[in-house]
Amino acid sequence: MADVVEVTDATFRTVVLESPRPVLVDYWADWCAPCRQLSPIIEELAAEHGDKVTFTRLDTNANPVTPTEQQVLGLPTLQIYVGGTLVKQFRGSKTKSQLLKALDDYL
Repeated sequence: MADVVEVTDATFRTVVLESPRPVLVDYWADWCAPCRQLSPIIEELAAEHGDKVTFTRLDTNANPVTPTEQQVLGLPTLQIYVGGTLVKQFRGSKTKSQLLKALDDYL
């Protein structure tokens, strides 16, 4: 069972871009209601599939540099990186089945 990894501006490169595994990044903020709804789904996916994909979250309030660099324009935003390259991006709340379908190539 894997946990969701907290990522910061300082750790984004190491944890996400230099990861040998696919990485899902959940950009969130405490004031964002859809972000709070998405959080338990991300935690479930991490528990079920954390051996194949690294699940991370980045608090955009505390870490404003990375969302700007990664062109995150709204919350929640989910990005999937493979080999340091952004391969998929989604904005807005998603269901567990929608996320599983998006991650299907990496599971």
